[in-house]
Amino acid sequence: MSASVAVYRNIYTEDRFRQTYGTEGRSGARERLWQRLARRCRCSQAEALHLLHKRLPVCSWLPKYKLRKCLLGDTIAGLTVGIVHIPQGMAFALLTSVAPVYGLYTSFFPVILYMLFGTGRHVSTGTFAVLSLMTGSVVEQLVPVPLALNSSSPEAAEVEAQRIGVASAVAFLSGIMMLCMCGLQLGFLSTYLSEPIVKAFTSAAAFHVTVSQLQSMLGLRLPRYAGSFSLFKTLASVMENVPHTNVAELVISLLCLAVLVPVKEANSRFRQRLRTPIPVEIITVIIATGITYAFSLDSKYDIQIVGHIPAGFPKVQLPALETIPEVAGDTVAITLVAYAVSVSLAMIYADKHGYSIDPNQELLAHGISNTVSSLFTCFPNSATLATTNILESAGAHTQLAGLFTSLVVLIVLLLIGPLFYFLPKAVLACINVTSLRQMFLLFQDLPDLWRISKIDFVCFDKASCSVLGRAANTEIYRSINKHNKCYEVPGVKILTYNGPIYYGNRSFFKADVAQLLGLTPEKIRSREKALKAIEKRERNAIRSVEQGITDSSFSSKNDLIRSAGMAEGDVQAVLIDCSSVVFVDVAGARLFTQMCMECQKIGVGIYLSNCNENVLKILTSSGLMNYMNPQHIFVTIHDAVVYIQQQREKPSENNTTVWV
Repeated sequence: MSASVAVYRNIYTEDRFRQTYGTEGRSGARERLWQRLARRCRCSQAEALHLLHKRLPVCSWLPKYKLRKCLLGDTIAGLTVGIVHIPQGMAFALLTSVAPVYGLYTSFFPVILYMLFGTGRHVSTGTFAVLSLMTGSVVEQLVPVPLALNSSSPEAAEVEAQRIGVASAVAFLSGIMMLCMCGLQLGFLSTYLSEPIVKAFTSAAAFHVTVSQLQSMLGLRLPRYAGSFSLFKTLASVMENVPHTNVAELVISLLCLAVLVPVKEANSRFRQRLRTPIPVEIITVIIATGITYAFSLDSKYDIQIVGHIPAGFPKVQLPALETIPEVAGDTVAITLVAYAVSVSLAMIYADKHGYSIDPNQELLAHGISNTVSSLFTCFPNSATLATTNILESAGAHTQLAGLFTSLVVLIVLLLIGPLFYFLPKAVLACINVTSLRQMFLLFQDLPDLWRISKIDFVCFDKASCSVLGRAANTEIYRSINKHNKCYEVPGVKILTYNGPIYYGNRSFFKADVAQLLGLTPEKIRSREKALKAIEKRERNAIRSVEQGITDSSFSSKNDLIRSAGMAEGDVQAVLIDCSSVVFVDVAGARLFTQMCMECQKIGVGIYLSNCNENVLKILTSSGLMNYMNPQHIFVTIHDAVVYIQQQREKPSENNTTVWV
């Protein structure tokens, strides 16, 4: 049994609806604004304590720490991650083109700092392959090393100091940028980080890291390329020098891969049964170091080894701040990558375990982490994929796991570090490559992603614009592509856009609108000329009538429009449904203004409906009302359609009722 609904009411523009049902006056809003400002300027004891807990989260979660429930899991997970940090830190230092000991420093200080300031309970910070590779490119550009340089010479020590100075300067500037982003409350940008985009970037970076490690795995002494097409240059150089491969280092690499890959696969497959994953990296490092020392492989077969690793803490020193103007451009990209990876990982595990993170506080935590650690000769750091996964799977509950992670690294720094003198660099290269296993596995998602969303498959985060039609005898409007019994209103093109309109997609929105309206530049110019001709003929006709002369050459308006290649059924009004437009920035508002101006030139009226208050406020503040009639902004689509139809049929009357 079907039911029918009849509606009879006034037509409501936004202004008329606000006058009828809105709040009277604006004094209340001003009072609320002043109240908010006054409240922000006050600093009571409770508010100071709240600010302390917000900006130093350890003061919030540590007093509530549950020893019985969380301590064992945090201890085991922290120790496990600490063991993994040691070989990975040294390995990723090679990607950064600095000595391995600096990777150990970068695996210690950021962990402590994030434990104090971070909001992600399952986030492990430290060295990250992608950041290390990007930083290494900057270091190689500014401080290249001659292949013939003796590693034990004073010149080599000076070059090494310059290289870590540049890497620390990148970390320092990256931290300052994150702190500025936090101050500007730019944590909301995390909402624009779609999962396919992050996965695509990290997967592509895995190829770059793998190619960069081929020369170490093959024992080749080749220059490291930087800049455009460095991936292909490196690959071509490796292929050209394959005949010069060091067989001993190739054997070491193959043996390491034969051990690392199966054990890592077993750790992943049996993660539910294993209390902690097998620390295969540190086991491989210890065995390889022992064998190299026992059989003097470095002197017999010319195997590249890590060399001296100093024990103890680094001295506090300023980075090479004079290089900041030269590294600023690359640091912007490094900062954005660190932010994207860190916040994305924190959000993923927060959703999984049912808690929330503060993106702005995450910016503060990583900003402090990079800025402070750069004073201890550390290179850029962020949350890391592999160790975060290990931390969560090993049973971590809170940020306290970072304390046990740092204790493991501290022991290595103070006591054990020099024992890795004979560690082959080929082993670290294999650890680098196998640590990217999860990134390569992301390609398994491509078939499903293609089937679900072609747009996400190509990692292009763009909303769609569609045409709406009316269901007969209703005030319901739906997409005509998905509802074949909804029909367009003659002469009115109703468009809806499912997403924000901001600087990032304004060009796509404009292109979609132009395509759906069929307004090519040529068609716009021809119609603009036709309208100007009409206005000129009308002025001449009026002048002739006033003079008592009949202009027999005057053609009707319809004749002129047809001569311009346009039919009477062409679009005469454009109605944009803003119900799904949740945000408009200044660039988007300017686009609306531009569209209004262009539509006025060709005699097409433009109307808006279903604008939320924030969007309408931005459009109004941006000066849109200087080019658009405020009475053309309606509460609903149907109000606008009825108004347009009434103006077309009875322009002289003021019929203000809606019938369905």
